[in-house]
Amino acid sequence: MEKHPENIIRVAVIEDDAAALQRVSAALAADPGLVTTGIARNVAAGRTLIDAGGFDVLLCDLGLPDGSGIPLIRYAAQKHKNIDIIVITIFAEQSKVLDSIKAGARGFLLKDEHFDKCAESIREVQRGGSPISPSIARQLLKEFQPTAPDAKLGELLSKRESEVLNLLARGFSFIEIGDLLKISRSTVATYVKNIYQKLEVNSRSEAVFEASSLGIINMPH
Repeated sequence: MEKHPENIIRVAVIEDDAAALQRVSAALAADPGLVTTGIARNVAAGRTLIDAGGFDVLLCDLGLPDGSGIPLIRYAAQKHKNIDIIVITIFAEQSKVLDSIKAGARGFLLKDEHFDKCAESIREVQRGGSPISPSIARQLLKEFQPTAPDAKLGELLSKRESEVLNLLARGFSFIEIGDLLKISRSTVATYVKNIYQKLEVNSRSEAVFEASSLGIINMPH
């Protein structure tokens, strides 16, 4: 396999739509810091591509001609622990977004948006971030809206604190929560401190357990 300099990010692409593939390929080719190591157009070829390895970031479509891309995302995440996965899709439904996250996706790009920021998203995910299209972020926030069966319990945390706690419960970092909620990392830290004080806990896991027990948040099944 051809070797590339350490500062080059190697990208594999699983996409069947010719127009989307052309735009993604053009965006990758235009950036000297990125190199495309392989392209697959269906589930079967995608699995072979994943088996071959040699990439740092996987761009994967969800709707492929011979099946869903979600099992491929899960397979890639399990086989290559150190890679990052970005979904490129026309689907913005909550169920598909959440299933992709559970499978191992770290970022999402919608096909109806321009791919001129594709390279930027790849670098962001390599830095530990989670590039997410605004419309998909809105879908996520809908899922993370707190539900409280008891008014008194619901008043324990503010609406914003409940949003932060729901995102914490799903493994998002302070920086990622700040990006989703459009607030600074320090503001997120302040909310977390308040949450810990109100729930009388000292860690994320304790806060999630306590809030779940009280019915303040609903954990995904």
